Amino acid sequence: MEAPFRARGLVLPLIFFLLELATATEIPLSVQQVPTITKQSKVLVAFPFDEYFQIECEAKGNPEPKFTWTKDEKPFDLSDPRVIVSNNSGTFRIPNEGHIAHFQGKYRCFASNRLGVAMSEEIEFIVPNVPKFPKEKIEPLEVEEGDPVVLPCNPPTGLPPLHIYWMNIELEHIEQDERVYMSQKGDLYFANVEEQDSRSDYCCFAAFPKLRTIVQKMPMKLTVNSLKPNASGSPTGTGSRANSIKQRKPRMLLPATERDSEHPVTVLKGDTLLLECFAEGLPTPQIEWKKMGGDLPKGRETKENYGKTLKVANVSYEDRGRYRCTATNVLGSATHDFHVVVEEPPHWTKKPQGGVYSAGTSVILLCEAEGEPEPTIRWRVNGLPMQESPFAGGVVLAGEVSFTNLQPNHSAVYQCEASNAHGTILANANVDVLDIRPLIRTDDGESYAAVAGSSVALHCDFFASPQAMVSWLRAEELKPVEGQRYHVYDNGTLQVSRATEEDAGSYTCWVENARGKTAVTATLDVRNATTVEVSPKNPRVPRSHALELHCESQCDRHLKPSLTLSWSKGGDALQPSGSEDGRVVIDGARLTIASVTPEDQGVYACSARTALDSVADETRVTVLDVPDPPENLRLSERQNRSVRLTWDAGDSHNSNITEYVVEFEGDKEVPGRWAVLTVVGGEGTSVLLPLAPYVKYQFRVIAVNEVGRSLPSRPSGHHETPPAAPDKNPQNIRVQASQPKEMVIKWEPLKPMEQNGPGLEYRVAWRPQGAPAEWEEETVREHSLRVMTPAVYAPYDVQVQAVNRLGAGPEPQSVTLYSGEDYPDAAPVVHGVDVLNSTLVRVTWSSVPKDRVHGRLKGYQISWWRTRSLLDGRPQPREVRTLRFSGQRSSGMLPSLEAFSEFRLTVLAYNAKGAGPESEPFTFQTPEGVPEQPAFLKVVKVDRDAATLAWGPPEKPNGNLAGFLLQYQTINGTDEIGELSDINVTAPAQPSWRLSGLSANTKYKFYVRACTAQGCGKAVTEEAATPGQGQHAGLSGDIAAQGWFIGLMCAVAALTLVLLVVCFVRRNRGGKYSVKEKEDLHPDPEVQSGKDETFGDYSDSDEKPLRGSPRSLQRDAQATESADSLVQYGDGDHGLFSEDGSFIGAYAGGKEKGPAESDSGSAATCPLRA
Repeated sequence: MEAPFRARGLVLPLIFFLLELATATEIPLSVQQVPTITKQSKVLVAFPFDEYFQIECEAKGNPEPKFTWTKDEKPFDLSDPRVIVSNNSGTFRIPNEGHIAHFQGKYRCFASNRLGVAMSEEIEFIVPNVPKFPKEKIEPLEVEEGDPVVLPCNPPTGLPPLHIYWMNIELEHIEQDERVYMSQKGDLYFANVEEQDSRSDYCCFAAFPKLRTIVQKMPMKLTVNSLKPNASGSPTGTGSRANSIKQRKPRMLLPATERDSEHPVTVLKGDTLLLECFAEGLPTPQIEWKKMGGDLPKGRETKENYGKTLKVANVSYEDRGRYRCTATNVLGSATHDFHVVVEEPPHWTKKPQGGVYSAGTSVILLCEAEGEPEPTIRWRVNGLPMQESPFAGGVVLAGEVSFTNLQPNHSAVYQCEASNAHGTILANANVDVLDIRPLIRTDDGESYAAVAGSSVALHCDFFASPQAMVSWLRAEELKPVEGQRYHVYDNGTLQVSRATEEDAGSYTCWVENARGKTAVTATLDVRNATTVEVSPKNPRVPRSHALELHCESQCDRHLKPSLTLSWSKGGDALQPSGSEDGRVVIDGARLTIASVTPEDQGVYACSARTALDSVADETRVTVLDVPDPPENLRLSERQNRSVRLTWDAGDSHNSNITEYVVEFEGDKEVPGRWAVLTVVGGEGTSVLLPLAPYVKYQFRVIAVNEVGRSLPSRPSGHHETPPAAPDKNPQNIRVQASQPKEMVIKWEPLKPMEQNGPGLEYRVAWRPQGAPAEWEEETVREHSLRVMTPAVYAPYDVQVQAVNRLGAGPEPQSVTLYSGEDYPDAAPVVHGVDVLNSTLVRVTWSSVPKDRVHGRLKGYQISWWRTRSLLDGRPQPREVRTLRFSGQRSSGMLPSLEAFSEFRLTVLAYNAKGAGPESEPFTFQTPEGVPEQPAFLKVVKVDRDAATLAWGPPEKPNGNLAGFLLQYQTINGTDEIGELSDINVTAPAQPSWRLSGLSANTKYKFYVRACTAQGCGKAVTEEAATPGQGQHAGLSGDIAAQGWFIGLMCAVAALTLVLLVVCFVRRNRGGKYSVKEKEDLHPDPEVQSGKDETFGDYSDSDEKPLRGSPRSLQRDAQATESADSLVQYGDGDHGLFSEDGSFIGAYAGGKEKGPAESDSGSAATCPLRA
């Protein structure tokens, strides 16, 4: 099993640099050392709502330190039962049990062992009193209007901060302004009182937030007497006195000092300077501030409370000097100066630093501090003044203590204390004089691991005095490691840069000084670096599309258990659970965004992290969107037929704009209907637009990029073009006539945008084509004109010109139109009918003369009907069918005729007006054809060597039946198809046949076809199997002698007779009929076997394709249906013949359409054999 190792492979060079620069050496606790204070309390306030108060002091040392305390520089007994002392430290608790005030004072902690004493800074424990206003009787104050007044607050002392408020008994604040001001001490000043200042509830409130306490002073009453005129209108004597003292120049009330005097103000550096100035007078004085001999500090000074307070933040020594406030009104001014002194508590400039030293060395402890006033420096040794504990060989000066030949008895804690009027600071410097063998604190046998190419640190943390030398060796080498990739730091750490597989192995760290040497070993494993790749790189994704990012990672097999993948966007980690709305899903190495939004754009990174390394790869996702609409549309270069449109492009949303679509809205169109005017390339933002006259335009622009179109911009201003004559004439001039000798001329009217002006009309001119006659002319507003002509279907030259109030359009072009048509008045003459087969004939006729057509000939129409069947001679009801043939022609084909029948036909010509007279009827006959397949085929009995078949006659014999062709073959398996055998049944009335000579236990397929003199038709098929040896045969005896067979034949004959009668009746009535007999009757095998097990296995399915029987396939191919169809010969959608094919026509059915297909004479003849 692989040994565990610590993941210390990645140590930044900066850490090594800092370690190298460290000056303080930490002594292991296993080595004897003087005490060191590690934790102490600062100022501690005893709030009444706390349960206890803990004063902390903790220290380390060897031997273990003991703790003593002083309170107000006198010993403090920790054995007092009112305190609780913590074990193994100097910390103690004072429970809040009502005797806290006894413990108020300044504490100092001392931690001592036999080597020295460490001393803490002073810890002040403050027990605040509950502040209260003294009970006093406040006399009411009565003054005259305009007098100055000061309402004193004199708040009680308490724990800072203190907040003072002046309010009435309803707890409403007394409003302060230029006339009324509350000083920093809390007194309320009135520069001059007014009658409205009279009230009996002036209350001063003092709030102490840290104590959660607010106290209130007794309310004060202020009465302001106002002089009012008497009934005679003259003031009283008292009023005259009040008037005489109202107006006066300013006099300083705050600060309350002699006139034009100054007083010093001391502020600590870094604090905020607050100077306040308030003067009484009438009118109310205005306060101004300035610094004598300089400017107020810019950026740090503010004036508050209507200028009465000057505040300077973060005071520095440059802010020292004299500041003056000046109060001014119309009667004069008053000034007061402040002499600002900036002082500072002590702070270290050189703090004494202790250390570990070997015997015989020298050391200097420096201690320097600054402050204002200048701090006083005092040295202590183990908590006692230096003069009380002299050390041999030591030199003590104000700012330093030096030793030239250190000895173990010099080990001690040296304290330097700097103090001035604003505070005291203390620094402990431990001097430990030691001579010991090196002590390595790193465990022996440590295992380290790193990935190839990274830096790794092998640690050898040690302590030694005197100073020791460190060297690292490879286990297989005797000399220290060397090279640019190896560096040994002073703290013993070996750094290996750009590690390779060759660096793996065992290492030994040796530490040696004058007292001896020590060694530890370490092993280093180098693993393959982890790699990661994100795909796709820098995808560009349209908005609302899905995006899937993949993170492919590889790492060393030893690191796979610790491999983790994480995703981030823009440096911010993405939650593994994805987004709250479920749109962003993170599944390990796959990040999917279901519907991208612009907020998803940014740099996505996948980080692969193992126990030893971390690597990341990123991809920038750019979200594409349709552009923002163009902005700031402007019109310039306005002309009669053009204007320049300019715009500012909107944000393209990361997809370059490919084009701008300029649309317009005109007042000649439907309001709100915009149409495209032009398209401009994506680089342009200006275009000269061609315009039509007499239109009030408004434009908008749409930007297009690869994602789509922007929303339309806001419409531009309007631009109206003046009217002009039409630029074009109507198009699509045509004629529409419903009566002969009539010509209704029509054309496409000009669109509103094409009219170019008001009063649009159309000037129509016409004349007979080729005649020298003058043009007839008429002007109309509509887009049609009805003209009567003397001739039928005569050609005319016609012109239509657009005209408005400003003129006519361009010279019109002439078009040829014809006057109205009439019906043809002559009929074609049928020349003959050529019979092509039993269902298809060709008809020929003579064309109608052109002058008898009375219009443009559209074609000829053949109408035909069946008169009787040649099979039985019965007449047929007249059901006329028609077929049209377009164009000038003299023949046409009639398809889908009934075979062996007599027909009559007529031919007529037709034009756009309608059909002309029909020709004389022409009679023709169709010959016999091949029959349809028999109605059914059944195997009525099967023996081991024989089978009896029965069938029904075809529904349409298409001629005189000559008999039936019976065929059969074996079909045992698809690969075992026997030879096809034929039997001619020459008696058409015989509907059955017994086949003998069959093989036992064999499956056969039987075919029966009906035949006429023209050949045999399609076959009806059936399958059956003969029983094998030992199987029960079918019905015994000769079938002809069986009563059941006689009954069956009688039933078949009766059914056939009934069907024939129904057929003839329906045909005589002109209706349709169909005898639906399935070719294959598949009885249920279970039912069949239950009825008669002697029939064996047979199928009555359709004729099946069989391999190995070319004779069967050939005979099937001979009995094909006729391909003749009305669709193939008429003018309908499926016409197949061109002008020279004589088959183009149009078919129109009469009462009953002919069959879609019928047997044709193309089937091969099959003569019957006796």
